[in-house]
Amino acid sequence: MHEHDDPLRDLLVILRHAPHGSSWLKEGLDAALVAAAFGQSVSLLFMGEGVTALMPGQGPGPLEQKGTAATLEMLEMYDIETLLVDAQALSALGLAADELMLDVTPVSAEALSEALSAHRLVLTF
Repeated sequence: MHEHDDPLRDLLVILRHAPHGSSWLKEGLDAALVAAAFGQSVSLLFMGEGVTALMPGQGPGPLEQKGTAATLEMLEMYDIETLLVDAQALSALGLAADELMLDVTPVSAEALSEALSAHRLVLTF
């Protein structure tokens, strides 16, 4: 490994579920916050329906599930600053990165495998 290479990050949490309809998204965010609280360097990758979690203006879901906006706002306090978004999912939803609630980095399909290999551990929710 060259000296200028980025060191491996500890954990990548992949979020593939929409905010409502299941608790997967919330559990994924909770796992990220817990890992970060224990000093792990954590990145998030929003893929597929998970991208919808970043859309502004979400209210509670049909089952009175709280939206995830409050949890997303806590990410910065936990130093979770690497927020990646599947660029294909963004365009499929007709969204642009600057329309989302948080400052995210769109990742092309080609760059996804690179993002995955840059982390010691990958959890998918």
